[in-house]
Amino acid sequence: MAKPRFLIVVFPAQGHVNPALQLANRLVLIGCEVTFLTTVLAHRRMITKCGGGDNNNDDSTDNNFTPPNDMSFATFSDGYDDGYGLKPIDFTVYISELRRRGSQALRDLVLSGRNEDRPYSCLIYTFIMPWVADVAAELQIPVALFWVQAATVFDVCYYCFHGYGDLVRDNMVKDYSSSLTFPGLPLDLTLGDLPSFFDPSSAKARLVKFVQEQFDVIDKESQRPKILMNTFDALEPEALGAISTNKLNLIGIGPLINPIDLRKWDDNNSMISAWLNSKPKGTVIYVSFGSVVVLSKPQMEEIAKGLLNFGRPFLWVIRENDNKQDKEDEEEEEEEEEEEKVSCRRELEKLGMIVPWCCQVEVLSNKALGCFVTHCGWNSTLESLVCGVPVVAFPQCDDQTTNAKLVEDFWKSGVKVKKAKDEGVVGADEIKRCLELVISGGDEMRNNANKWKDLAMEASKEGGSSDRNLKAFVNEVIGEKNSSF
Repeated sequence: MAKPRFLIVVFPAQGHVNPALQLANRLVLIGCEVTFLTTVLAHRRMITKCGGGDNNNDDSTDNNFTPPNDMSFATFSDGYDDGYGLKPIDFTVYISELRRRGSQALRDLVLSGRNEDRPYSCLIYTFIMPWVADVAAELQIPVALFWVQAATVFDVCYYCFHGYGDLVRDNMVKDYSSSLTFPGLPLDLTLGDLPSFFDPSSAKARLVKFVQEQFDVIDKESQRPKILMNTFDALEPEALGAISTNKLNLIGIGPLINPIDLRKWDDNNSMISAWLNSKPKGTVIYVSFGSVVVLSKPQMEEIAKGLLNFGRPFLWVIRENDNKQDKEDEEEEEEEEEEEKVSCRRELEKLGMIVPWCCQVEVLSNKALGCFVTHCGWNSTLESLVCGVPVVAFPQCDDQTTNAKLVEDFWKSGVKVKKAKDEGVVGADEIKRCLELVISGGDEMRNNANKWKDLAMEASKEGGSSDRNLKAFVNEVIGEKNSSF
């Protein structure tokens, strides 16, 4: 019997690419063939990275990715094969062009497989690309959405587009601190805990129409939609069952984190590794805000002051921009970067280490780590749980606010920073307070983080809940209930 073939279509953002790549690996490991379709630029970046969370930056040159035998790659151009440059992109125009070019590439691949008598069994796609489901319906092929955020965030979005939207919008204007209870979810969420694109005053508000389009497509599916979730049953049991199973099938198959990255990191030639290994267990603070978030200079200064006031060793990722187009742009860029550097960098480097990039999971899995100061992107949040590292949650936008709420009040593996009223930044004193709670008095948080680490490993192993769920999904797709999957 021929192996089932899956075609995974991936939005060209690192927060989508990394977990989708791990999903492809998992499918191959259980006996499937996989084609991974994304843009030319995303593929180029992917094969020059070592993996790990939201923190892989474009300047990585660690070319150590080797795909398994039953995984292949296909690409299409989104018009930005050589990078996005320094000028802002009209996201609406970009999404439209991505749809046009991607739809044609997808059709060509599916039809080519049929002509070669090697048809695809199913299309899987990451969200903000609902056109994949349209192509699947057109070509009569099974389809599943791969949701790369928390199941709780999926549920909140679902409810906001199914009966709660007016309530949320009205209260956003009247009282940002008021709380809402959504059916089946275990926590009351303030409006400030919801994904930022639901706030009409947010810079991210323009994204809500794209998210809504995704849910509109889900609603149109003739059969009960399958939603693969990068989470696991023990982590979000209520969220995975909150929406009626007659409407949607939410399937926990995570945490999708590269197992290679979870090996012991003992590269003696690595400057970061050597520095971490020189520190006592549980003493180092790791600070990273991922590959997209850009902090203001005042906020950078407050973080720097907070770290210096706390006085413990730290590893801080401060990205560098290498998208220089010509000499004139390069000179302007150098001036801008110099202005953005924290004013006390020399003092900081006496206490800790500042780097432009690192392999995040390898850092988090080092025994020296005692705390992770994070924006709470979902990949970073999962990695903190899988590695058993408590966090200072420092959310900025999108789903990060909801993830931070879960970290503090549901998983109890960290503490969320609080902004002073009418201030746009989190102050140094607040940062120091949170670090003290986690590092100096966070036994409960550390114990909880270790508990989730054990449960994540249990879910991921052969016969664990996520392994069983993925195999059951494959069986259902190929229609062989008694297969070996």
